[in-house]
Amino acid sequence: MVNPTAANSTTHSTAELEALLMQRPLTDAELQATAEAAANFRILPDATVIKIGGQSVIDRGRSAVYPLVDEIAAARKAHKLLIGTGAGTRARHLYSIAAGLGLPAGVLSQLGASVADQNAAMLGQLLAKHGVSAVDGAGLSVVPLYLAEVNAVVFSGMPPYTLWMRPPANGVIPPYRTDAGCFLVAEQFGCKRMIYVKDENGLYTANPKTSKDATFIPKISVEEMKAKGLQDSILEFPVLDLLKAARHVREVQIVNGLVPGNLTRALAGEHVGTIITAS
Repeated sequence: MVNPTAANSTTHSTAELEALLMQRPLTDAELQATAEAAANFRILPDATVIKIGGQSVIDRGRSAVYPLVDEIAAARKAHKLLIGTGAGTRARHLYSIAAGLGLPAGVLSQLGASVADQNAAMLGQLLAKHGVSAVDGAGLSVVPLYLAEVNAVVFSGMPPYTLWMRPPANGVIPPYRTDAGCFLVAEQFGCKRMIYVKDENGLYTANPKTSKDATFIPKISVEEMKAKGLQDSILEFPVLDLLKAARHVREVQIVNGLVPGNLTRALAGEHVGTIITAS
């Protein structure tokens, strides 16, 4: 039986929000507060988004990708997986040429998306024998069907902003790339977990590839990362602000995909690698 008080409260809230929307600008503080109070529906609360790094994993070829494909194929028997792909080295090459030509961030965004699309297509072909398909932007609408049938789907991690990409404060490199795109999918679908698969054990105090004194950080908050000047050391900087503002995905996990079993352990809820929390 429906609670009359709850039903009346919901009706009142909806009516109030509608009235405000008709009378106030969308930036009005009271309207924003009323909209914030509305319930937020989680579309895929049992799914996990995995981001497979382009430069860190896919660009390494067979030796890195094949073991990860086998691990994903086994993991999807127990987990619902949305698998996003990064762009990697080829995108960086395109960015350098396009920036040298003086092209804007929106054009660079389109170029980066083309490489992430290629990586999604390749990963999709490798997982095809397991029944896992790759979908493009519009195909995300059928993700629930794929998850219901085979528990996994592959998508390109680049957000489809293209010419509508927000210009960065400096330079022309698109600020919202595949790390941000995968996080946005996790948040908007209301997924339970966001895992980044990289080629490092997680976050360090410095780049472990170039600094022998780099210290591993198992867990840290967004504010602590910013205070330490680590905001752009393992994830794209905008991801931290997206995480801070998120309703559903309040932490992300970074694991080393070159170590067999790490992804499986992370999916099982183990604290592998680094966990970054919203607060």
